[in-house]
Amino acid sequence: MKLRLLPAALVAFIAIANRADAQSSTDSAAIRATALDYIQGWYSADGARMERALHPELAKRIVRSDTLGNFRLDNQSAMTLVQNTRREGGSKTPQADRREDVRILDIYQNVASVRIDASYWVDYLQMAKWRGRWLIINVLWELKPKS
Repeated sequence: MKLRLLPAALVAFIAIANRADAQSSTDSAAIRATALDYIQGWYSADGARMERALHPELAKRIVRSDTLGNFRLDNQSAMTLVQNTRREGGSKTPQADRREDVRILDIYQNVASVRIDASYWVDYLQMAKWRGRWLIINVLWELKPKS
C-alpha cells in the first residue's frame, strides 16, 4: 500500500479548521459562563458575580407601554443592575420558579448573541470579547405573559 502525502495547502487548511473549532468551543464555554454569572448572580443576590459578567458601559433596556398606548424605554446601567442585585436581586424568587436556560444564538469572531429564558422574563444578551474576556454589553428584555 502506497502512502499518499497531503498537499501543503490542505494540511494548512486542516490545521486552521482545528484551531477554529478549539477556539469556538473555548469561546462557547466562556460565553455560557458569563451568561450564568449574570442570571445566577441575580438569583443569588451576588453583586460581585453580576459585576463580573457586565461591561461597565452596559445598557439594559425594556420597551413598556400603558393601556393608553403610550410607549417608553426603561434603562438600567451596569451600576444600577449591580446595585439592584446586591439589594436582593431575584433572591426572593422561589427556587421552583428559577429558570436559567442559556442558549447561544450566534458567535461571530469577538461578538455573540445569547438568549436566557428566566423565571418571568426573557433576556437577549449581546456580548463582546473585551480584553480577552466575554462581557455583556447590552441586554434587551421582555416580560413573559402572566399565565
